[in-house]
Amino acid sequence: MNSIKVFFIILFGLFGQNVYAQSDAPLTSIPSLDVQKYLGRWYEISKFPNSFQKKCVAKTSAEYELNTDGSLRVLNQCQLADGEMNQAIGQAKQIGDSHSAKLEVRFAPIWLSFLPFVWGDYWVIDLDENYQLAAVSEPSKKYLWVLSRTPVVDEAKYSALLKRLTAMGLDVSRLEKSPQ
Repeated sequence: MNSIKVFFIILFGLFGQNVYAQSDAPLTSIPSLDVQKYLGRWYEISKFPNSFQKKCVAKTSAEYELNTDGSLRVLNQCQLADGEMNQAIGQAKQIGDSHSAKLEVRFAPIWLSFLPFVWGDYWVIDLDENYQLAAVSEPSKKYLWVLSRTPVVDEAKYSALLKRLTAMGLDVSRLEKSPQ
């Protein structure tokens, strides 16, 4: 398995302790998520650097579709340096009720889904009312992704989001832009 596929297996498999968080205050998700509105394609605008996305050079996105069992089908993809698009398919499920913004995601094979460590936290921690700009992280604040419905984001909206993320104790100076 090449390392980019490992990226997608680990993506949102958010493990480890965070040495970068500005605050020890616990991270919280948004109060409510309408999964139907969240479905569709999201472009990665920026992220905290991580080892499993090093080969992704551009056009990183995620697409969410509803499965018949109520879980979500997740298609992550990115462009590699040679121009090839790499893809991985995973599954996400809400933790708690049907409006919970706390999800778990796995990209490991389905036959391993009974193992708790193949599931990673995926918390929607900020989302505009029109479901156009989102921030996703996990309890340790080690990982952060800013996602948008469009490949380019209005700078004023992005700056306002960064202020909200800073108030949550995230070190937004670590964010790196993701070329689309």
